[in-house]
Formats: sequence, C-alpha cells, structure tokens
Amino acid sequence: MADPQRTVRLLDELYAMGLHLSIDDFGTGYSSLSALQQFPIGTLKIDQSFVRDATEDAGDATIVRTIIEMGRSLGMEVIAEGVESRRQLQFLRTNSCHYAQGRLFGEPCSADELLVLLAHQAARDAPFAHLLRDADEAASRSA
Repeated sequence: MADPQRTVRLLDELYAMGLHLSIDDFGTGYSSLSALQQFPIGTLKIDQSFVRDATEDAGDATIVRTIIEMGRSLGMEVIAEGVESRRQLQFLRTNSCHYAQGRLFGEPCSADELLVLLAHQAARDAPFAHLLRDADEAASRSA
C-alpha cells in the first residue's frame, strides 16, 4: 500500500493472467472501501469477528448484511469466515451470502485428508449437504 500505483499495475497483471483476487478479513485492519474501486478484486471474505455474533448482535448482523449486499452490488463473490453454527449458516443463506467456511463444515485438515474427503464427496452426497438443506428449509419457513 506504500506505492498504490505500482500495486494496481501488479494486481492488474495478475488479474490478466487469470488469477482471482480477494480481500481477506474484510472490515478489519487495512481493508478499505477505496481498495474495492482501486484494485481488481473478485471476492470479499467477511471477517469471522463479525460472523461470530451476527445471530445475536444487531450491529454485527447489520455489518454482515451490508458487506454481502455491497459485494453483490459490485459484482463480487462473498465468503463468510468462521461459520460454526447452523443459525449462522441460516442467517448467511437468508442474506444471500455466496459461500461460507468454518468448523461447521469440518475441522482444518491436511492435503491428504482433503483428498480422502473429496473422494468420498465424489462418490456420494457432500458430508455437509444436510446442513444446506436444513438451512434452506429454516430460511423458507422464516420468509
């Protein structure tokens, strides 16, 4: 960020090579709204500190909804980090968040463990498919 013009040129080159760029932990630290206009960003990752209490805290819920809507309006994908409960997943799906990641879907794993998980997924339903069905049913009941 010390030389924004150089950074923009470099990121534009990476984007032209087909790399998909994201802002991690959006809403904290050095992430800024000007970066959304300045850089070729394709994805926003909502920091888990907002997701954690979005189902209990109105302020966090507003921030998460706003980031999702802003990202969608700018043509970006949005990922919510730190999803640990079905209520959080339901909240995110109700608010049209593209993706979610977190311990609700499984503990962090090694590359070898991931290969086994993907092989099982290819052979049958994803191990967390029931979570998505449950969240969709709950969202349709509350709508």
